[in-house]
Amino acid sequence: MDDKVAAKAEQAVVASPRRAPTQQRSRERVERMLAAASALIAEQGSDAMRMGEVAERAGVSIGSLYQFFPDKRAIVWALAERYTAESQACIAAALKDVGDAEGLSQAFSELVDIYYRLFLAEPVIRDIWSGTQADKALRELELADSRANAEFLVVVLKRLRPGADPIALETTAFLVWQMGEAAVRLAISVDREEGDRLVAAYKRMALRELLAE
Repeated sequence: MDDKVAAKAEQAVVASPRRAPTQQRSRERVERMLAAASALIAEQGSDAMRMGEVAERAGVSIGSLYQFFPDKRAIVWALAERYTAESQACIAAALKDVGDAEGLSQAFSELVDIYYRLFLAEPVIRDIWSGTQADKALRELELADSRANAEFLVVVLKRLRPGADPIALETTAFLVWQMGEAAVRLAISVDREEGDRLVAAYKRMALRELLAE
């Protein structure tokens, strides 16, 4: 990862409300808790999920669950952090070696498609997103994620357009990511045929802006 990108991503980190496990046995237990919570959210949504159900399905005591997750919000936060880290790794890998406009167009289009397919396939991710909208701290986490993702794109834009205003490039990249998230969430809220058209239209609009001289 570019040093500047890494520094900005680090600055964007929002403090998690949960306790991080330090021992291997504790980490394995937390993994079971998160897997149980993810399954329950997929089945019934985060609003209906109960801490007791998570503990029972994970095979741990309710006290053990509360030791690492003080409330349901902390579980949703941990799952959101996980998907955020995975998405950032995917974006970083896709944009790392982009060196021309054609490469950017292909990589960006593929990333949008991956994001769209993920939302279509994973009800947990859709539910987590819905939960972030009602929680100020989780919205800040999402915003920090968008800024970090935008920085990967800024590196590519500066490589392709070295004479451009860096502030303008940062603004464009940030806006493009935010609009992309909104476009995909709109797309999954309508029927699949219309959703596909919306995503395709977003990609065309975004690439026109990204590739503008």
